[in-house]
Amino acid sequence: MTASVHNSRRVVITGYGAISSLGENSADIWQSVLDKKIGYNFYDDPGKGISSRVFGKIDAPLNLSKFSKKILKNVPRFAELGLIAADEAITMAFGEEQELSAHYDQRDCGVIFGTGWAGFDCSTVNYYRYSDPDSLSASAHSCFQSMPSICSSVISVNWKLKGYQNTPIAACATGNIAIGDAYEVIKSGKAKMMIAGGGESLMQPFTVWSVDVLGALTKEMSNLRKACCPFSKDRSGFVLSEGAAVVCLENLEDALARNATIYGEVVGYANHSDAYVNLTAPAPDLVGRVTTIQKAMEYAGVGVDDIDYINAHGTSTPMNDYNETLVLKEVFGARAYDIPVSSTKSYTGHLIAAAGGIETIFCLKSIENNMIPATINYDTPDPTCDLNYVPNEHLFEQKLNYAININYGFGGANSCLVVKRFE
Repeated sequence: MTASVHNSRRVVITGYGAISSLGENSADIWQSVLDKKIGYNFYDDPGKGISSRVFGKIDAPLNLSKFSKKILKNVPRFAELGLIAADEAITMAFGEEQELSAHYDQRDCGVIFGTGWAGFDCSTVNYYRYSDPDSLSASAHSCFQSMPSICSSVISVNWKLKGYQNTPIAACATGNIAIGDAYEVIKSGKAKMMIAGGGESLMQPFTVWSVDVLGALTKEMSNLRKACCPFSKDRSGFVLSEGAAVVCLENLEDALARNATIYGEVVGYANHSDAYVNLTAPAPDLVGRVTTIQKAMEYAGVGVDDIDYINAHGTSTPMNDYNETLVLKEVFGARAYDIPVSSTKSYTGHLIAAAGGIETIFCLKSIENNMIPATINYDTPDPTCDLNYVPNEHLFEQKLNYAININYGFGGANSCLVVKRFE
């Protein structure tokens, strides 16, 4: 098959699913955004040496009743969250009673589920149990519980997806990269349907400390509005949250052939690196981030005047938010001041590898509802961050055709997706 035929394939989203501290499914999470709820809270004594006190934890028990004990015995918490999100997405795309195999050869269906730190929590617990003679023994399944690819594996097993499988690991850019890579796999003709996204759960004291010791987490001790306030002068670091989010992508012709509901189309994706020696700081030359956005739009065939909404990375860290503002000015020029830019991390906290997935869902919901979610907790303007961040109040009756979702990660990973209204 020729490259031109490969490149002519269009890729659409026919389902999505998510779980976070804002809700146990994507509908509940989106309603929480509409209601301007926040998914994080103060926790006393999170562990030895940990300064931060604000986290986005899922406190309710997980409903894993749909999954077999054979699968669950091998999975750490991030993969449990991934299974829940995947179940919602596949049910949304194919229905409660229908089997994927009724529409697709299993070999044409795959999964790309990424993570930043995978089963780091489980590894820590199992190590302590192994090392302490007075403790319980470590799990015999600790090998699988520590595998970054375990969630990709169990999703493929549970739904018998015998096609392409991969597990990107790119810190906070992971979810976007997973979706972008799945888009490329379908576009190339190597698959017809892909489940893609990411998940994270870092809540054990040592794993939280390993992030907190870098100074990246919020320093706020009394006011939740200041704990996560992207682009605001009060920002002091990000809120570490747990969750998972995925989308179901299909080749357009196949989706239409089975009369699928289509929620949006992925039309552009790019991934470029900072190659900067400071692994936790954005590169001051802006090149990696600027190129990522420019190339994603170029591949989508759109220009700066076409973009109606930007879901920013917007972590609420002093360095990222300022650097991201500079990047958007470099890419969009004078129009940067006119495009609504918001950070939905102000609701969710930072879901790390799940951020790209859930923020892609937010882009789809924004397009569907002609609505742009506000950046909440924006109380003190920062003169160095002077774009339209949609402060505190949602924008309704907006005509949205193109939205871009931007995610950046430790180690200089940068990703951008261009999502289009499907008509």
